[in-house]
Amino acid sequence: MPGVVTALTLTGCKDNGTATSQPSGQASQPAQSTTPGSPTPAPVSPTPTTPPGGKISTDGTKLTITVRMSPTSDPIKRTLTCDPPGGNAPNAAQACASLDKVAAAKGGDPFAPTPKGQMCTQIFGGPQTATVKGTWKGKKVDTTFGRKNGCEIKRWNDLAALFGPLAHTPTH
Repeated sequence: MPGVVTALTLTGCKDNGTATSQPSGQASQPAQSTTPGSPTPAPVSPTPTTPPGGKISTDGTKLTITVRMSPTSDPIKRTLTCDPPGGNAPNAAQACASLDKVAAAKGGDPFAPTPKGQMCTQIFGGPQTATVKGTWKGKKVDTTFGRKNGCEIKRWNDLAALFGPLAHTPTH
């Protein structure tokens, strides 16, 4: 039918879930909270740990990395310490640097999981798995890595230096 026009009106919601009634053409103003807020506590620094030798470490990075090339393969176990880089992980300095680089890109947590609801390509990167446990800069770490989809492959590749040269596998 010529001459019929359909109009769409978009409205917002208030904090309590009810619709706002904003006259057309007026910009909305940010909502002001009427509930008094509590002060935000100051961030807490990681507590330095005292190892048996008596030296205080502010880094607190000591990781155990277990890689399996397949579900039935023997595990490959590695350790990694940072500041100074050490352990039996191949190229510990590169692994420690990759942790810092990925942390900067992911808002401070290089071990952050893929966000829930994240769309991931359904590509299989291989049967490899890795488990990382310990502490990184004083924060507890207990996470796993796999290669079941594009998101997991990206997460694996970001920290591939931790897993060693045997675990560097191409994606298809």
